[in-house]
Amino acid sequence: MTDFRQQALDYHAFPKPGKISVELTTPAETAHDLALAYSPGVAEPVRAIAENPDDVYKYTAKGNTVAVITNGTAILGLGNLGAMASKPVMEGKSLLFKRFANIDSFDIEVKHKTVDDFIDTVANIADSFGGINLEDIKAPECFVIEKALKERCRIPVFHDDQHGTAIVTAAGMLNALDIQGKEINQVNIVCMGAGAAAIACMELLIKCGAQREKIYMLDTKGVIHTRRDDLNEYKRLFANNTDKRTLEDVICGADVFVGVSGPNLLSAEHVKMMADNPVIFACSNPDPEIKPEIAHAARPDVIVATGRSDYPNQVNNVLCFPFIFRGALDVRAKTINDEMKVAAVHAIRQLAKEEVPEDVLIASGDSSLTFGKEYIIPKPMDPRLCARVAKAVAQAAVESDVAALPIPNNYRQE
Repeated sequence: MTDFRQQALDYHAFPKPGKISVELTTPAETAHDLALAYSPGVAEPVRAIAENPDDVYKYTAKGNTVAVITNGTAILGLGNLGAMASKPVMEGKSLLFKRFANIDSFDIEVKHKTVDDFIDTVANIADSFGGINLEDIKAPECFVIEKALKERCRIPVFHDDQHGTAIVTAAGMLNALDIQGKEINQVNIVCMGAGAAAIACMELLIKCGAQREKIYMLDTKGVIHTRRDDLNEYKRLFANNTDKRTLEDVICGADVFVGVSGPNLLSAEHVKMMADNPVIFACSNPDPEIKPEIAHAARPDVIVATGRSDYPNQVNNVLCFPFIFRGALDVRAKTINDEMKVAAVHAIRQLAKEEVPEDVLIASGDSSLTFGKEYIIPKPMDPRLCARVAKAVAQAAVESDVAALPIPNNYRQE
């Protein structure tokens, strides 16, 4: 572990500090080049944009640029460590945007005194970008922030900790239930955790067919039920009219366990109490709610997914967020709506059912991958994800009337 820590520090420090930089996209070698790039040539696109504001997409990089914005109040699994401590994560997000979807991005870390200060800061700079990816913002403030920014901004605003996690979870869950011979509208679901990711995951599963009354959500005080008077408005959406109070109460006979909470909270005994052919998504990072080997030892019929790359079935947001934005930017969508999220879910889940190319096997270090209990979701290095997910998202944006442009010709060819 010490060696890995040093490797990680060296990776971020060398050959020069950080993970991203700015590159030039036009010539800047001659006096004439500079005259076109800046004064006096730059006055021409300025005049054009002043006359027609949409020309900003024609003459600047706005249309392929995303702002990755945080206040550092919920950094990975490390908590509220401040805006500057979050910068390596935000640079990493920018790296992923570029690597997987060829989207340029800038990381922005905001210090603020109130939630309204943060909202005003982001809203006031939003027009510089084609989209905004919110990241590592604690609940419940993240719900308020995203809602306000979606109302105030004319570009897509997407809190990846909520919706990226939810999209990948839903895609894997639907496939896992197919394999286990279960219908999503019939299963009993236990959700351990009641933060941003947990609530978004459950809401998207409901949009995919799950029944709200069959979901039992737990926070640090136990089951969220209708007789509790300490619930915020977001938890109240999952207050179940039940006499069950503990994890032991709700896990008995449950078909599905989704963990977005903390390490080692689900035991082998809990797994044994679940229904036949259960599904467990233990997504706490870096240590899951239960290690897959413990779950499999307790129940050979279980399907297990985690957030880790060293186990099968990794639930990884990189499977969707670069491609969600790729599709949204390409049709100049004004928002990322539920139709676009559900389209991403089905595009991701369908890809897992197809034959895996040799280059993906090499990149993932696998000798073979076939749709089944240990391969319910595509690998992050699968290059087909960009075209498939972006196209599905763009098509959904057009069909739901939130796109300013039609589907590009290269999408149709793909």
